[in-house]
Amino acid sequence: MKKTTLIALSILTLAAVAFGADEKKDAAQSAPKELKPQTLCPVMGKPTDSSAYTDIQGQRVYHCCPMCSAKLKADPDKYFKKAAAEGVLFENVQKTCPVSGEALEDKDVFTDFEGRRIYFCCKKCQKKFAENPQEYLKAMDAPAKEKTPAEDHSGHDHSGH
Repeated sequence: MKKTTLIALSILTLAAVAFGADEKKDAAQSAPKELKPQTLCPVMGKPTDSSAYTDIQGQRVYHCCPMCSAKLKADPDKYFKKAAAEGVLFENVQKTCPVSGEALEDKDVFTDFEGRRIYFCCKKCQKKFAENPQEYLKAMDAPAKEKTPAEDHSGHDHSGH
């Protein structure tokens, strides 16, 4: 009897410790990271020039000169990961949710992903992004799809349908 009681107490203790660790992990994930604004070009490491920048994956990345843009575009992950390691936060210029495409009214729901702060319209989209972030990051840079004449219904009235 003592042995089963001891085993049961041990299991309960382990469960409580594990639950406490999960709570701490959840709190750490939900608390925004303290990040510093960008002051140096991620490519050359020199002070930025406010007239030289690249808008990429919802972020405005400033450079020391216009020639750094091509290097950033060639391998954005390299520079975003470097910035993340240094605690740098780029200026966010997102206008829409990367998952739903809906306009961002409030910027309350976000995730920090490898040097990027990405905003979402809701927690559901945030969760979907986490399943395949690279797909949505690439889509953020794709030009907006223009409607074909067959999809464009602006020239006639549907009220009779």
